[in-house]
Amino acid sequence: MNEVATAIADPVRRHIMTLLRDEPLSAGDIARRFVISRPAISRHLRLLRESGLVHDEMVGRQRIYRLDPRPLAPLVDWLAALAATDRWGRHLDALETEVYRTRRESRSRGPAEHRREHTA
Repeated sequence: MNEVATAIADPVRRHIMTLLRDEPLSAGDIARRFVISRPAISRHLRLLRESGLVHDEMVGRQRIYRLDPRPLAPLVDWLAALAATDRWGRHLDALETEVYRTRRESRSRGPAEHRREHTA
């Protein structure tokens, strides 16, 4: 999971993955879409290959790259579990809002009305 997280940490590699999501591309096709050097693109592709997110195959004289999203699954699962813990935060925020609303309504009714409500 750490290798995958490192691979997707860079915006250039994320952009490469997005390009490859739509279609397999050669290294040259990928490099033409960036302003950085072709050797820099090759380094990014190597890191994506080493993390398992990209596979390549030789087709004639070209190396064609394809996205393989399967290594993302453990990271996605971990992120989903982490995000799910935020659900408690949202519930507590809603409770806090309700408490403040109830207090505000009680104050706006005034002390006499509030006493009658609780003694009835």
